[in-house]
Amino acid sequence: MISELEQMLMPSFVYEAVNKKGKSIRGMLWAQNKQKAILELRNGGLMVKSLEEKQKSVLDLEIRLGSSISKKEFVVFCRQFATLIRSGIQIDQALRLLANQTKSRLMKRALSEVLDHLRAGLQLSDALAKRPKDFPSMFVNMVASGEVGGNLDDILDHMANHYEKDSKSIAKVRSALTYPCIVLVIAAGVVVFLLRSIVPTFEELFAEQGADLPVITKSVVAVSNILGTYWYGVLALLIVPVVLFRAVIATKTGRYWLDSLKYRIPLFGSLLKKSTLARMARTMSALFYGGIPITQILSVSEKVVQNEAAARVLQRTKEKMMQGKQMSEPFRESGFFPDLFNQVVQVGEETGQMDVMLSKVADYYESDVERAIEQIKTLIEPAMMMVLTAVVGVIVAAIITPMFSLYEQIIK
Repeated sequence: MISELEQMLMPSFVYEAVNKKGKSIRGMLWAQNKQKAILELRNGGLMVKSLEEKQKSVLDLEIRLGSSISKKEFVVFCRQFATLIRSGIQIDQALRLLANQTKSRLMKRALSEVLDHLRAGLQLSDALAKRPKDFPSMFVNMVASGEVGGNLDDILDHMANHYEKDSKSIAKVRSALTYPCIVLVIAAGVVVFLLRSIVPTFEELFAEQGADLPVITKSVVAVSNILGTYWYGVLALLIVPVVLFRAVIATKTGRYWLDSLKYRIPLFGSLLKKSTLARMARTMSALFYGGIPITQILSVSEKVVQNEAAARVLQRTKEKMMQGKQMSEPFRESGFFPDLFNQVVQVGEETGQMDVMLSKVADYYESDVERAIEQIKTLIEPAMMMVLTAVVGVIVAAIITPMFSLYEQIIK
């Protein structure tokens, strides 16, 4: 399957063809050239009547390069789509209504292309799979399950609930991590301002008066001079870790070690681990609800979890399940999952209610994450303020201490 970027750069072709039933259909597809477009259509059982290359506009390129559909828009789409299907409206008519009423250019374009593929004779799930950037593999698999089971409306409602809860959980974790980062940036800005603007002014004053500077003042002045003279070196020290970080995450091995390290960070590691477990359980619960085969559930979860350490555990689990083991066994052997998670999976296997049990454990970990975030905020706010106060206090003390000495000299 070609990627979204590769597809975007390929020429697109508008075609008219006849399928095996003799029905005339029109549609659009992407291919490297006209010959390969014809070959692809023939392989799909279509007899080509006409094929014309569609000219790309700058606007078209800009839209395709834009970011994918937001979670909020996606949740609204799922709920509205489910309501229309439940009302007895045909899938193509429902998509046309949603495409016409949406204000999102990305959603409008995505639904328009899905409609083109539907007119070309593709199933809804296959049409959605043509735009992997907008419709993730989990959603495509669930839609395919709904098509087979005849409960597409229920599946879409379930997906809306899943993405809504997943979005809220991620937002809460990000808020917990964002606050200390913002405070650190502000603290660094204040310190740099004091060292580059305030300290040099007082240094000149003390030099003119011939004051004997204490150790704390000499140290702060030395740091100020380093920032002023070797600022490019300090900047390099800040850039190098960023470059190294990007180089590390560019490899699978690097992502694995980095993702494993995340879970060992004091205070935040446990929070990130619980968030990963909640997302994994929520994803697997939704897929079990849709009746997706277990090996496919693990494959989709590998991508959704967005953590290489967790993905490797799921990959090993899939390999061992193909050898005849139950899911709970490799889960327990991996050492990645807490006892509670393992017990819930085992109960789910024994009762045949894996979707219900995983949904409950996802609720538990999401609630645990919420409590942990509140506790972290309670602890980190005073801690950050103490650190900021201490750093600024040292600089202020370095300035004030020599001033007392000068004042004593003046009095004498």
